[in-house]
Amino acid sequence: MSDRILVVVHQPSSTPGRIGQILQEMNYALEIRCPAAGTALPNGLDDYAAVVVFGGPMSANDDLPFIEAELAWIPQVLAAQKPFLGVCLGAQLLARALGAAVTTHPQQQVEIGYTPVQATADGEALFSELSHVFQWHREGFDLPHGATPLLTGEIFSNQAFRYGLGVYGLQFHPEMTRPMLEYWNAKAGDQLDQPGAQASEAQRICHKQHRQAVAQWLRQFLAQWLAEGGVTSLPYGLLQSDYRASA
Repeated sequence: MSDRILVVVHQPSSTPGRIGQILQEMNYALEIRCPAAGTALPNGLDDYAAVVVFGGPMSANDDLPFIEAELAWIPQVLAAQKPFLGVCLGAQLLARALGAAVTTHPQQQVEIGYTPVQATADGEALFSELSHVFQWHREGFDLPHGATPLLTGEIFSNQAFRYGLGVYGLQFHPEMTRPMLEYWNAKAGDQLDQPGAQASEAQRICHKQHRQAVAQWLRQFLAQWLAEGGVTSLPYGLLQSDYRASA
């Protein structure tokens, strides 16, 4: 079994945050690729235990070569029966690859900052511990045909879904750390005047309130995600980077 997890990001400055930290603690090595910066996606998946596709400022509907390449590539990951986790844009790309639409809010609201969420009946076992999650998006996904809704929200109703075993889409950002929060607010603070956006200071307060609960949930979720896909945490493994996420 491979000890590598393929991580797809959409900006050279992006990091896998707390998700990367926990996966490394589980003795997985992370191979990070950025198609938006010209890094090719692999032709085969035999060298990887699982795939995580993270977010980015672009839209899943953009007519960009790397967006089109990822939309064509995601079905290959699913056909290879590899555990797949899409986060924000990654979830929207997964939804589009499965035939669902990705659209803006009817009232042009956004979700930026911490928002309340609620598990569905099907998501109760895995998502009941989550009450608030960090968001940063202006578009949301429709539920793909055959997918199971797991988590709902007040502004964008679809917050998480499962498609078969080991394939998940999360609209929110459980990988968020305090340094990432500060960086995103500094880099994209002009977006905080949009309807639905939470002010920077409120984000900091909410992060302090909810980060431990999200981190505890994330550890359990990642283990469940990999186990569903037939992957378990390794008893050993060499880390390929010294990356560590901060709270």
